[in-house]
Amino acid sequence: MTDIERVGVVGCGLMGAGVAEVCARAGVPVTVVERDAPAAEAGRLRIARSLDRATAHGRLTAEQHEGAAARITVVDRIEALHDHDLVIEAVAEDEALKLDVFARLDRVPTGEHTILATNTSSIPVIRLAAATGRPDRVVGMHFFNPVPVLRLVELVPSLLTSPTTAARAETFVTDTLGKEVVRTRDKAGFVVNALLVPYLLAAIRMVESGGATVEDVDRGMVLGCAHPLGPLALTDLIGLDTTRAIAESLYAEFREPQYAPPPLLSRMVEAGLLGRKSGRGFHAYDAGPHRGEAATAVRR
Repeated sequence: MTDIERVGVVGCGLMGAGVAEVCARAGVPVTVVERDAPAAEAGRLRIARSLDRATAHGRLTAEQHEGAAARITVVDRIEALHDHDLVIEAVAEDEALKLDVFARLDRVPTGEHTILATNTSSIPVIRLAAATGRPDRVVGMHFFNPVPVLRLVELVPSLLTSPTTAARAETFVTDTLGKEVVRTRDKAGFVVNALLVPYLLAAIRMVESGGATVEDVDRGMVLGCAHPLGPLALTDLIGLDTTRAIAESLYAEFREPQYAPPPLLSRMVEAGLLGRKSGRGFHAYDAGPHRGEAATAVRR
């Protein structure tokens, strides 16, 4: 059993919306905080569209859809989280932004047992915990995109996370959300991204050097290795900006060449070619009602 009955989520982008949705679908009331009223409305619509898709594909009944939607409140005031048992930060993968969120959360008079969690995919948890006066109650809870579909959560206690905090977080993830947990040390990239990102960067370097086209790299890994997505299509799904941010965190910590972002990745981010969320990355995507379906590849 878990003692976590109310969850707060800071940020309602792709990841924050997904985390809020899975909590609500598990029967937990969720308050989502965005930076202002327009962003809050955009976040509410993002969650609503995801619930609609799940219902249309038969993954939710109409009753389950209605119940999940009723459990989600989207607001623009972080003070609304004062009475929540678990607050999950899910803003963009930017260390300065996340530090600001944790400093603001630390000023919210939450209960003495409230857990502050981060969905960071690469930033060491202790850096974020240090922005608070309660680092023993800060833990990494790294979900994977798309959150309603993928079952894994990386649980990342820092050197100062209390065993009780880690145990409560793990129980919530497994017993309430029904997801699987892998525990990892508090190192940049944790387990999955420390293994995945060098693979993605190698694919980008292959295209950058002219060794193969975008299409052939992705077809090769799908047809030759039975991967569900090629590495460049997967980079588009993750977001090129997020991929670069993770690579930068890994390189800053380990200083190994395999983690260094290739120039092509940086140039594409600077050009606004961020992948599915911008409509174009290594592939171009349909901008119509089914946006997100791969249409054509960007040839390099």
